[in-house]
Amino acid sequence: MHTPSLVGWLLVLLCAATGGYCLTRSRGGPPAQRVTARCEALMAVGMAVMALPASVVPPPAWSPWVFTAVFGATALWALVRRHPHHAVGALAMVYMALAMVGMPAMAGHPAAGMDGMAGMGGTGGTAGMTHTAPAGVPLLTGLLLAYYAVYVLAAGVRLVPGDAGAGPRTAGGAERGTCAGPPVVLRACQVAMGLGMLAMLLAL
Repeated sequence: MHTPSLVGWLLVLLCAATGGYCLTRSRGGPPAQRVTARCEALMAVGMAVMALPASVVPPPAWSPWVFTAVFGATALWALVRRHPHHAVGALAMVYMALAMVGMPAMAGHPAAGMDGMAGMGGTGGTAGMTHTAPAGVPLLTGLLLAYYAVYVLAAGVRLVPGDAGAGPRTAGGAERGTCAGPPVVLRACQVAMGLGMLAMLLAL
């Protein structure tokens, strides 16, 4: 992923803070909310690890396959539990993991650099970026970007105080049983996760 180290570290802090909040809220509330809160925390922690600058924390060669296994299972769980947004998020993580090891050639970029999973700040500047072609499939990346752009806008609108009495909902309008806690903080958490995913997709 082709972003400066500073951006990578900011993403790490954002996702880690969001994951920590979800973990704290997963200790209370109904069982269904606690399970979903842990799923949100897993997504946030996974995004934080993926965003670590490779120039500082070189990722092991097997890390993409760990991401694929963990978030592939998470996507199946989300589909079974009928949580489409969680499924999209988990599949996006699988896509980004595979994009960094095998998809550049599939997308017509056989010479693309493979900087590893934690390449958010691997080059640290524009000089190294000029030799690295985008990873992944542009059409699929564009669809995910469009989805998360709509999601962030919809979740951001719900931060307006006049909507404070409404329950948390997804971009498609379905109710979400995410982290238990104050509605405003929960919606801010959702916006932060969506922005983090947008940044990581743009960095492919």
